[in-house]
Amino acid sequence: MALENSVFPSLPESLSLPVEEKGEGDDVEVAADATGVFNLSEELGQIVTTETPSTPPLLAKVNRSFQAKLAERNAQANEPRKKVVQEKERGRFGWARARRKRQRYVEKNGRCNVSHGNMRETYRYLTDIFTTLVDLNWRSSLFVFVMAYAVTWLFFGAIWYLIAYLRGDLDHLGDETWTPCVHNVNSFISAFLFSIETETTIGYGHRVITDKCPVGTMLLLLQAILGSMVNAFMVGCMFVKISQPNKRAETLVFSKHAVISLRDDKLCLMFRVGDLRSSHIVGANMRAKLIKSKQTQEGEFIPLDQTDISVGFETGDDRLFLVSPLVISHEIDSNSPFWDMSQSQLQKEDFEIVVILEGMVEATGMTCQARSSYLADEVMWGHRFSPMMLLAEGFFDIDYGAFHHTFEVTTPSCSARDISLAAARLDAHLYWSISSKLDEEPTLTNEASRQPDSVSANSKAGEPTFIVGEMTDIQEQTGQGELNGSVATVQSESEA
Repeated sequence: MALENSVFPSLPESLSLPVEEKGEGDDVEVAADATGVFNLSEELGQIVTTETPSTPPLLAKVNRSFQAKLAERNAQANEPRKKVVQEKERGRFGWARARRKRQRYVEKNGRCNVSHGNMRETYRYLTDIFTTLVDLNWRSSLFVFVMAYAVTWLFFGAIWYLIAYLRGDLDHLGDETWTPCVHNVNSFISAFLFSIETETTIGYGHRVITDKCPVGTMLLLLQAILGSMVNAFMVGCMFVKISQPNKRAETLVFSKHAVISLRDDKLCLMFRVGDLRSSHIVGANMRAKLIKSKQTQEGEFIPLDQTDISVGFETGDDRLFLVSPLVISHEIDSNSPFWDMSQSQLQKEDFEIVVILEGMVEATGMTCQARSSYLADEVMWGHRFSPMMLLAEGFFDIDYGAFHHTFEVTTPSCSARDISLAAARLDAHLYWSISSKLDEEPTLTNEASRQPDSVSANSKAGEPTFIVGEMTDIQEQTGQGELNGSVATVQSESEA
């Protein structure tokens, strides 16, 4: 007897044992000497052939052992090649190609991977110049901050130098009888320094404006007003940028993986969130979105369609008291987008789960938002998060070393719909198969035996009749008691 190497490439040597020859219609059995008996007639089917050598059993055992070793060697040689083929998909012309990794919509650090292009109404950025400056990166913000002051100082310094030049103050530098507009302004550098002293209200006393220059007085007032506005604007921008609440989100962490396992006999999608700071997030609220492209019934293709994932909005569980790390759970019910998804189907899906945590920073009172995402290959089926809270002396100790750690648990690989149907069938089976205490009384049995005519009359009329404690053929055909019609028993009203 020989086994096909292409179907079973790595068979253990315990199967290479003497084979007893039987008739054509009999099953073929493979016996083991000291390890047990293996019956491969039902599992292998047509793969087992009937070519049995006519050598003694000892010689057959040696030959089968050699064939098994040769088959195992060939299987080991072909094993890496098969793995490469399984990891790659077939292209248009049948060529193997690597599976393209999904592009993230939201990065793990919360940054949205979206680039806006071909925007023609760019003037809208100038109408909201404050927000535009706040949204700039730090390099651009520092450049704008320095240039705002440097340009105003240079601009008003040039005007002060122009006034001195037009009035002729530069031509009467040594003349004590001449009253200049500004004392000791004899060059552009001195005019620039006077502009800095005026706008920053330093006032060293060496350069001072006189009362013989009304133009200089008006310019002094204008520079003082504009300088105050520039100070307020730029200092406000820098303060808001430094105290931005998105920096507070850096200490809000999400688990690297999401898990799917049973919780209270219900299949749930779970992930963990925690706060590294001692100051709390006031009014923390959790939301989750499923990002997946779909096509409507009318044929419209919607790229990156957003579907809401309930994390306790109906029950209020989405409002968190984030003092210690929490495991956020999404119950996979009939309203969940994962209702029909099994473990095997999860490995083939292409989606992204975006989780959003919002709340108010306790120290500043500003609203903070932290984001993260999970791809399909980052959702672990049959896992559960490890506990990380310990009871110390007088307080609770949180071990953040186990924040991302998970362990495997027993979880069915079928979808939540199949689990629900199996539970419903089990309940229906118990309802119709378990006899009640009334059925065990002899009076009810005698009463049922006394009324054969009524039972036969109902059956002849086409109405299904069910006897309590028994199961008819109609019940077995309809899935153990799942019927749409009414159920009639032979109990009388007085006995009921």
